[in-house]
Amino acid sequence: MNWLKFLNLMNRSAGEPHLAHMTWARKGMGRSVSRTRHFLTRHLWIRPLIAVVLLAIVGFGMRTAIEQTMKANLRSGLRSLRDLETAMLLTWFEMQESIAESQANNLELRLQVYSLLDDEGSDEQTKSEAQKRIEKRLGPALTSHDFDRYLIFDNDRKIVAASEPSLIGQEKIIQYNSFLDSVFEGTPTVSAPFPSVIPLPDSRGELHAGNPTMYVSAPIRDENFQVIGALAFQIRPERDFTRILQLGRVGNSGEMYAFNADGTMVSNSRFDDKLIMIGLIPDTPDSQSLLNLQVRDPGVDMTEGKRPERRRAELPLTRMAQDAIAGNTNEDLEGYRDYRGVSVVGGWTWLPKYGIGLAVEVDVAQAYRPLTIIQRTFWGMFALLGFSAIAILIFTSVVERLKREAQKATIKAQQLGQYTLEEKLGSGGMGVVYKAYHAMLRRPTAVKMLDVDLVNDDSIARFEREVQITCKLNNPNTIAIYDYGRTPEGVFYYAMEYLDGIDLQTLVERYGPQPESRVIHLLLQICDSLYEAHSLGLVHRDIKPANIMLNRRGGAPDVVKVLDFGLVKAVDDVKQVKLTSANSLTGTPLYMSPEAIRSPDTVDGRSDLYAVGAVGFYLLTGRAVFQSTNIVEMCNMHLTATPEAPSKFTNQPVSPELEHALMVCLEKSISKRPQTARDLAALLKRSPQADIWSFEQAEAWWSRHEREQHISSPKQESSTEQPSPLRTGDPLDRTVIGDDQTT
Repeated sequence: MNWLKFLNLMNRSAGEPHLAHMTWARKGMGRSVSRTRHFLTRHLWIRPLIAVVLLAIVGFGMRTAIEQTMKANLRSGLRSLRDLETAMLLTWFEMQESIAESQANNLELRLQVYSLLDDEGSDEQTKSEAQKRIEKRLGPALTSHDFDRYLIFDNDRKIVAASEPSLIGQEKIIQYNSFLDSVFEGTPTVSAPFPSVIPLPDSRGELHAGNPTMYVSAPIRDENFQVIGALAFQIRPERDFTRILQLGRVGNSGEMYAFNADGTMVSNSRFDDKLIMIGLIPDTPDSQSLLNLQVRDPGVDMTEGKRPERRRAELPLTRMAQDAIAGNTNEDLEGYRDYRGVSVVGGWTWLPKYGIGLAVEVDVAQAYRPLTIIQRTFWGMFALLGFSAIAILIFTSVVERLKREAQKATIKAQQLGQYTLEEKLGSGGMGVVYKAYHAMLRRPTAVKMLDVDLVNDDSIARFEREVQITCKLNNPNTIAIYDYGRTPEGVFYYAMEYLDGIDLQTLVERYGPQPESRVIHLLLQICDSLYEAHSLGLVHRDIKPANIMLNRRGGAPDVVKVLDFGLVKAVDDVKQVKLTSANSLTGTPLYMSPEAIRSPDTVDGRSDLYAVGAVGFYLLTGRAVFQSTNIVEMCNMHLTATPEAPSKFTNQPVSPELEHALMVCLEKSISKRPQTARDLAALLKRSPQADIWSFEQAEAWWSRHEREQHISSPKQESSTEQPSPLRTGDPLDRTVIGDDQTT
């Protein structure tokens, strides 16, 4: 049932401003916070779990912030390293081109080349001498610039002079086209490494064709500045080219390498030894990745022993290589697989003039290692807090179980401090009531204690508050409190006077509607009790027949005792207001005033007088003011329906004065009711039957019925374990909506 929705509808129907809803929300929020605090205090094991959740939120936020910062720094670092290495390599290329161009433009060299290219004016002797002069002229350049060989081509790409005589006369060698195309267009250039055409010495001095080599070449021009030939110097890639790229190795996994348009690596990988182990390059003495490995994505991490399902030649190029060969300069910080299948981050660029791409890559594990450490730290803290929550849960469960066992053992032993428990009298929403005897005073006492299965900080605070409020009341028609305390086992209790009477609800159920004179006699005593409470700023808020006991006390019959001040509201005490959970429905719908339903925080003593009128109606007629088996409908009747006069529901005479007193109490408007309990008492005393019920009549009634009833199961609590069927619908008389339990 959505009570908030129902009550809001009631507020709107009464024309109250929206401020009331705002007040309701604020009070409801305070109530929720208070309950949450009490719940966390009682269930300590939840705190580590909350800490886990909060730590997860903080950790996620920190991880996101750190990851973003790391990515920004990583992007900047990759970009800087890539651009720096690219600039260094371009500078080296330009320097080699400048050297080659300077040598190609040398006048002496050009004259000798003219002789070699003049087929008509130069004989073989002249050409032989020209070749010697060229060899002599270029010798110092080869030595000073660490070039291995030179080649001179004519326009037909025929070698007309060379350090290696066996090459003279060869023409249109395909491998040389990669750099000759640019040169004959008039642009000096450096070729990417490629397999040598002639045998070259390897690292052990053995001659092999196909060893990596590269050339720097420049055009040779005539006096008209026309290209008539090309000068090329052979360079060992492993000397400067590879050495420059090796400067990009950072950390344990960072490397920079070059590759051509086919995706073939034209520099060495830093992982050559490991590449041999996983089978990516041959296991030979001089095996290297340069010209022997293509930058292809195996689809699996081969360093973990996994193998691709397809041949290497069928595998696609890595995402980096594809993007670079397409001519793009980019970075990838999310991670992609490199030629080993390892997840890496990287930056790359493409140098279209030289037909090579440059890539700088770092393993993701190294790049994000600080983030991984942070994650592991947080996971460790999560685990520690989780274990703490489990340990606290187990510990508190064991302690709570032992505590409850000790409390139940105390009750089972029928001993509570100085009180010996005899029999259970009843139970309510907060606790259980026992008949007991004080060890010293030897007088019967009613001991009320909290149910050990329902104990929490909220119920303890309410229990203590009930004692403190009731102790303030001294009227003889209000139940008296003798003692209060708690046992070493944590059982909370208080002792009050033992009543061996009958409550008004049972009185009517068992003996029917009561005569007017007796009803007035009982209502006047109720007014006396409430007047004292209202004078102290207290509102009972749950006046009903079941909360009013009829007793024989001190030799006097028909003595009323008002019970159950557990729902009392201290009007002038804000803290007490919070403890009663303002803006919750507290009370019994059959006897609840309209304002208690509409805005519980506004009730005062006149709300109790509404309930007194309903109790008088019940005593006279044996039925409640309104009839319904539905709580919402019942509350709506209190809000809007006009009650009928009690005389319509009883066969016995009812004086107009009493009927007026009861009906004025049931007014919807609080201002139209009696303003104090004494005002109501004055109205009751106007009835001609006010003084008719005498001591003798009461004594005769008690003498006649006391043996018959033996006052079955005398009660000290507003709600007992015994059912009290009503023709009007018992659930409505037994329901307390709000912080108190449904009884």
